[in-house]
Amino acid sequence: MAVIQLQGIWKTYRTGEVDVEVLRGVTFSVSEGEFVSIMGPSGSGKSTLMNTLGCLDKPTGGTYLLDGTDVSKLDDDELARIRNAKLGFVFQAYNLLPRTPAVANVELPLLYSRNGKDRRRRANEALTRVGLGERTHHLPSQLSGGEQQRVGIARALINEPRILLADEPTGNLDSKTGAEILQVLQELNAHGMTIVMVTHDEHVAEISHRIVRLLDGVVESDRPTTRKMDAKGAAAKGEGS
Repeated sequence: MAVIQLQGIWKTYRTGEVDVEVLRGVTFSVSEGEFVSIMGPSGSGKSTLMNTLGCLDKPTGGTYLLDGTDVSKLDDDELARIRNAKLGFVFQAYNLLPRTPAVANVELPLLYSRNGKDRRRRANEALTRVGLGERTHHLPSQLSGGEQQRVGIARALINEPRILLADEPTGNLDSKTGAEILQVLQELNAHGMTIVMVTHDEHVAEISHRIVRLLDGVVESDRPTTRKMDAKGAAAKGEGS
């Protein structure tokens, strides 16, 4: 069953008197439980595509079905509700509140949700799930980069999303720490979580089921991986890349 279906997605930005076509007829789908990587050179449209998948930006044309709902026709309030209910976001820069302990950072999405009951218990459970059960009251400055990213993943999981969107989740990490984060993502996927990840690293992408490559706003290729490489091997080969 496809939880993401993109059909002929276009995105055009107006810059002065010039129309810039960033996405030009992108079509692909992601099935429930898949782990898909999106790759492409700078300017290929990866960020715009990720913003579209995350309901942060509306396409200019085409159809985007998210879990069966045509989100391309929703207004801003409806998009916010579906983001909070269906999607979890993991960012390269962690985006944690610096003076707020880990458990409170994880609770944040519940403050904007109707499903905010038992916030502290759920936040503690999410942190335990990513291996930080003993670090719940530490500030971001007291955590390593890998631990901060684990807090970001726990925050993404707090609303029990259908899909996890990860934008360069290992981009700020060394190879050993990056491998630990990839292992967390693999474990989540093994338990049924659908994951879409943007990465610039070929070796990191090889731990997913498929790689969708963009070039100049179009899908250049969409191929399965062998998925023989584990997170540790991917990080080691990607070191220095």
